[in-house]
Amino acid sequence: MFLEQIINGLNILIIFIPVLGLLVFIHELGHFLAAKWAGIRVERFSLGFPPRLFGKKIGDTDYCISWIPLGGYVKMAGMIDESMDSEISGQPWEFMSKPIWKRMIVIAAGPVMNVLLALFFFTAVYSFYGMRETTTIIEQVMPNSPAAAVGLQPDDKILMIDGKNISSWDEITAVIHPNAEKTLAIEWERNAQRMQSFVTPRRDSASTRGLIGIAPKLVTRQMGFMEALQRSGRETWGMTQATFQFIGRIFTGKESAREGLAGPIFMAKTVSQAAQQGFDTLLYLTAFISLQLAILNVLPIPALDGGHLLFLAIEGILRRPISLRLRLVIQQIGMALLLVLMAFVLFNDVQKLITQ
Repeated sequence: MFLEQIINGLNILIIFIPVLGLLVFIHELGHFLAAKWAGIRVERFSLGFPPRLFGKKIGDTDYCISWIPLGGYVKMAGMIDESMDSEISGQPWEFMSKPIWKRMIVIAAGPVMNVLLALFFFTAVYSFYGMRETTTIIEQVMPNSPAAAVGLQPDDKILMIDGKNISSWDEITAVIHPNAEKTLAIEWERNAQRMQSFVTPRRDSASTRGLIGIAPKLVTRQMGFMEALQRSGRETWGMTQATFQFIGRIFTGKESAREGLAGPIFMAKTVSQAAQQGFDTLLYLTAFISLQLAILNVLPIPALDGGHLLFLAIEGILRRPISLRLRLVIQQIGMALLLVLMAFVLFNDVQKLITQ
């Protein structure tokens, strides 16, 4: 049993580490390319956090792999970052010697690359695999549900509810959800025969919505590149809005951080499960994680890209940089907060695994 758990853990790592490595590489590549464009000297491009494992120095840059595979970094000359290096000499190739707008582009380039990667993978999934869509045909009827009580069966096609013609699953839920415990007329088709009855949606204890206990049949619809790209844009925007709304609910106490946040352990398990479901599912989940990584990094927390952007915005308003001493203190506080957050999500992941 113990050996089986070790093998399962290794299989999860074999899948998760390359996925995480790709996302980190793309993020840091954004910073790297933007720094080169801005004329900033890049001293190190590292996949993983120190200590350094191995690498090769080419020109001014040390390209390396480091021991802790939970991230990466691009070390730019004359930049106060998580390395706490405060050596700024005013050389033209240093980060602080560049105009604010260029520095902002360099910092924002990492999250932007993660968003672009998400768009690319979403588009690839929709272009090559199509999009799974719901129909008005029933796939499953839950036992002892209101639907089962009136005789609904799998493969029945819903035609009308409460006098409203039905052409999509969204229209079904739009009628049923707000009408908990209200009797509704329902019509459906079975083997080309029209049938009808009355159904009373049961109130869901968690969401208070009305439910009758049916699940839709899914079909795969193929789409061209342009439609896939448009769908990917809507998907990316919708997920971004939902994520920021979720963060807002956590800060206002409307959402449990313990229930909603996931760390690398839980994420690794999810990625492994997605890989077992198919390459398209793995690509879709990788796109989702890439987008979450971009959103996390633009939060105005010191030591994250969002924190650096906040410093630059303040510098633009004050027309002078924040003092070196103050920036170092704020960076140290930011790193401490991130370490606390990492410890929390790791502990939370372990608890979730134990209780499952």
